[in-house]
Amino acid sequence: MSNYKRLHPITAISNFLKELKQLIAPIIIFLFIGRGGHKESIWEYIPIFFMMLMILIVLISGIVKWRRFTYRLEEGELRIEYGLLVKKKRYIPFERIQSLDLSEGILHRPFGLVKVKIETAGNSNVTEAEAELTAIKKSEADEIQQIITEAKKSSVKIETNDVTFDVEQSNEIIYQISNKEMFIMASTSGGAGVIVSALLAFISQFNEMIPYEKIFKELSHLVESGVFLIIFLIVLILLVAWIGSIVVTLIKYNGFTTKLSDGNFIITRGLLERRQTTIPLHRIQAVRITENPLRQLWGYASVFIESAGGSVADKESMNVVLIPIVKKSKIPSILGDVLTDYNFHTSFHKAPSRAKNRYIIREILKVLPISAGLAIAFWPIGLLSIILLAFFAVFGLLRYRAAGWRVEQDQLSLRYRGLLKHTIFMRKNRIQSMMVKQSWFQRKLHLASIFSTVKSSGSRKTSKVYHLELSDVNRIYQWYRK
Repeated sequence: MSNYKRLHPITAISNFLKELKQLIAPIIIFLFIGRGGHKESIWEYIPIFFMMLMILIVLISGIVKWRRFTYRLEEGELRIEYGLLVKKKRYIPFERIQSLDLSEGILHRPFGLVKVKIETAGNSNVTEAEAELTAIKKSEADEIQQIITEAKKSSVKIETNDVTFDVEQSNEIIYQISNKEMFIMASTSGGAGVIVSALLAFISQFNEMIPYEKIFKELSHLVESGVFLIIFLIVLILLVAWIGSIVVTLIKYNGFTTKLSDGNFIITRGLLERRQTTIPLHRIQAVRITENPLRQLWGYASVFIESAGGSVADKESMNVVLIPIVKKSKIPSILGDVLTDYNFHTSFHKAPSRAKNRYIIREILKVLPISAGLAIAFWPIGLLSIILLAFFAVFGLLRYRAAGWRVEQDQLSLRYRGLLKHTIFMRKNRIQSMMVKQSWFQRKLHLASIFSTVKSSGSRKTSKVYHLELSDVNRIYQWYRK
């Protein structure tokens, strides 16, 4: 592939739509400028003329960008030339390329195309990928992958620090989501709140266009009609939002498969947009098991990996899902033979019993001012806000029961809970920093908190466990210092 190649012509349309999205606000302004009750005149059409001119310029720039973008593989490098007014050249050596992530959008599928995102070592602090081939044929993407893979196989092993991964020719499926797991994940995703929040945020952008006063008057009549009608409407909205979250989850995770191929995790998923993400094993910084309250009741959990690659702007690379949902008891058997340097059968040391009150009091203090304010403002009905204190007290108890730690040879395992319960497994040579904190109250009870940080896609991911035995925290810290 030494000859220069161009992207598919649909790239020009993609460039046009991407730029047009940035002009939506100016276009709307132009459409409404000069719209009054006066008679029509030629001056009324000037804003429309400028709007059409802007759209034409964006279309032409999209076509020119496509024409000036070329790429080829030559002398162990991916060579790209691009630029609208000034032609730029970018040469990326094969050995720097960490992964090629493929995705198929709605525009790609009818033409058998894919978008290729190239991630390299050393570009994790930028806000975008090192390079991107917006639309090429699948066969060309496969050819590029094969050429780069063969070039990088000059060494049989990939070594990082004191961890060695054998790179073998393999294509083993380690996880594939079932219909049952898809349904459980979709129905327990907790996305209803996100959809309701997004809807409210969208509506708030149209304060001047929506007659809120009239709507509120109508709602006041509904309130007078009865409390049960209001409850019915609230339940209906939540039900619709829950069904919407199920649909979104099914579309996003349809056909989720994780493969092990030549020392890489290959993750594919999606219905409308088919995505393929490549995560080299040597880039893995930590493994995290997450349980939300609903899935925990059924014994299910999700597995994420903290990876040293990706870009800050790409939320997917910041939170790589390795296994979206699976029985927690099956995780050691699924990952144990692949990530052999990690021990997933860890039993945890718990926080001491005298830390229980610290967890409970900490959570109660968060809502005590709110509860007191409600009680005073709505006396005596406001006294029901005590239920809020009881709820957070129970939440504090759950956080206490979840807290745990374990040090085994070169692995640190921490367990803690926010709304979700997290269990994270870290290799010692992957931990970037560790910090110990001790407040005045903790010092009186001989307690302390531990904070451990690993690199994660251009940023840092910190795991923290509060109110552990002081001697245990010192033991973890000394283990890390050695």
